[in-house]
Amino acid sequence: MTPSPQPPIEPSEPTEPHDHSGHADHGHGHSSGPAPSHGHGHGHGHSHGHGPAAPVSKHLRKVIAAILIPFATAVFIGMVVLWPGGAPAHERTGVGFDRQTQQGKVVSIEQVDCKSVNAAQVPTTADPTTPAGREAQAAQTGECKKATVEVGTGPDKGRTFVEIVQPGAPRQLEDGQGVVVAYAPDAPRDLQYSVIDVNRKLPMAVLAGIFALAVVLVGRMRGLFALIALVISFGVLTLFILPAILQGSNPLVVAVVGASAIMLISLFMCHGLTARTAVAVLGTLVSLLLIGVLGSVLIDWAFLSGNTDDNTGLIHGLYPDIDMSGLLLAGVIIGSLGVLDDVTVTQTSAVWELHQADSSMSSRALYKAAIRIGRDHIASVVNTLVLAYAGAALPLLLLFSIANSSMGSVANSELVAVEIVRTLVGSIGLVASVPVTTALAALVVSADRPGSPAVAPASGPVRGGRGRRRKR
Repeated sequence: MTPSPQPPIEPSEPTEPHDHSGHADHGHGHSSGPAPSHGHGHGHGHSHGHGPAAPVSKHLRKVIAAILIPFATAVFIGMVVLWPGGAPAHERTGVGFDRQTQQGKVVSIEQVDCKSVNAAQVPTTADPTTPAGREAQAAQTGECKKATVEVGTGPDKGRTFVEIVQPGAPRQLEDGQGVVVAYAPDAPRDLQYSVIDVNRKLPMAVLAGIFALAVVLVGRMRGLFALIALVISFGVLTLFILPAILQGSNPLVVAVVGASAIMLISLFMCHGLTARTAVAVLGTLVSLLLIGVLGSVLIDWAFLSGNTDDNTGLIHGLYPDIDMSGLLLAGVIIGSLGVLDDVTVTQTSAVWELHQADSSMSSRALYKAAIRIGRDHIASVVNTLVLAYAGAALPLLLLFSIANSSMGSVANSELVAVEIVRTLVGSIGLVASVPVTTALAALVVSADRPGSPAVAPASGPVRGGRGRRRKR
């Protein structure tokens, strides 16, 4: 096989220690024959491709398009059919997050005796040996804060009310602090408003701005496209997935369609409309299907209802037709998508770069080399998933520790079992994505090697490492 004509190479360019005259001549004539290490050392036919990955053949591009175009069309049709047109209206219950809220501001703070403001609200005597008794006695001792809060939004803008803050309360108020107030229209006028949280919009907005700036400064245009894809992903989640589930659509079907749309948009927007990205999409799709099937089987087998806390109980009370176990499975699929994208893109890029470094490698050799990278990635990401859950559930785990519960009892409770199933099912899909994506990428880059540009014989001499030599 004769490589395509190349521009003259200056004598000072080759720096390989084995680039002797006879070897250079033989290396150019048979670039695919030597072992990978020699091919990299002498074969200049592929040593100038360290920029964008070389495109695959037209035949493979057509095969990939024949798979992805129907898939993307099905996702689009699914979104059109399931499009909810907004969340259904309901009468507010005033419980939990389902409350009318307004913005407010603390306009004054006054120190008062706790006993004077709580005498009518707690018993005057209590058993100090019980937690409730100690809390009741603490409410009547020490200095409390009497905060005057002004409502800043809504029909009662400018109205003020009083909030009593006890010294042991986890949320303390300061003068001039922004707060979130809840409105209960059916309560007596003096009790209609109460402080439920502080206003954190400014620090959260500053943090988001720092994050966006860091992504753009480091990632440049690719970072900018990643931010745009992130916004689109949140748009699909809030405008399609959540309202469609509330409208009564099957949560699993909605999650599959929505996650597929997010995957197609984010991957192709961030990494380009290339065969490399298409392989990552296919690997992610296969892994998501595996997670969906495995999660469905295990959720039914373990009798997980998905109704584990006050929030899910409120959802079930407001919308009893929602399949809570299906909602749990939908959360597993959507939660796994972000980590899967990372792994599949990394593995595909590793295969492409290995092929660029040595185009003589067979698909088997590419797979073996890239799977070693994948094993390191699996070890780190699986550990990340487990630690992320442990960190998020640390207060719950502390409660089990205080109760001296055994690990078996903790794992058997539905509250923890849900998270264990979510983590392990996602991790199994993550592990499976590595060999699947690596095999797909290795087959794509090694099949139908572009031969048409390389078959034309060289019409003139090329400059080797030590002078001009005519190619054989």
